[in-house]
Amino acid sequence: MIFTDSGIVLFRQDFREADRIIALYTLEHGRIHLRLPGVNHAKGKLKAFSEPFTCADYRIYTRRAHVLGTITGGKINRVFPAIRSDLKRQTLALHFCELMMRLTPLHQPSQEKYQLLLQALTELETYGVNTSFSAAFTLRLMAAAGFGLDHPVLQITPEFWEKMHYAPFSDLSFQDPQDLLSLSKCNEVCRRFLNQYLTYPLQTLKSFALPAEQLAYYTQNTFAPIATQEEPVPAEAL
Repeated sequence: MIFTDSGIVLFRQDFREADRIIALYTLEHGRIHLRLPGVNHAKGKLKAFSEPFTCADYRIYTRRAHVLGTITGGKINRVFPAIRSDLKRQTLALHFCELMMRLTPLHQPSQEKYQLLLQALTELETYGVNTSFSAAFTLRLMAAAGFGLDHPVLQITPEFWEKMHYAPFSDLSFQDPQDLLSLSKCNEVCRRFLNQYLTYPLQTLKSFALPAEQLAYYTQNTFAPIATQEEPVPAEAL
């Protein structure tokens, strides 16, 4: 069977001598794993289709009883050059892709999740990194995956909670001490969820919390301190 679907590359790895295997989150088929034969050869023509967070229309060939489909061609829509040329943006984009890889089941499409990732990459490409980007994406993915909370916790105001879930990512830059405290609490919700749900740490995981000295200043004994440093734990390969 041959079909075409829009997708965003979440993960790639070399396979055998010249092939690559990618995890692709598609609009109509959810997360699927595919093979690109021969792309590591010098004359490989589909190498760009296997790069992380490439967004393209893929032509896919599948055979009955085979686990992996094969990419035979397609059309690249976006490669996000500003993300690729900036280390901070690239690191955050890879974090989003790994979250999608770890929190989405195979072969279960969700237009909401696809659009969430595409929106995050688009705004990251256009506006760059802000301190709320990671927490906002994680909270929204949690909600889309069925792990979201109906009501705010840790005394986060409903207005701030709604903004973290629905406002454009580029609008989530906060300077007010109370907002920064609420952001720290949102980061703690994300950290607790990931620690509880994932069986091994994210390879791209960074500390969500504010630096200790800022946190102590903003909490003023009204909120229990949040750990900002953890011992490094070796992450298993995806």
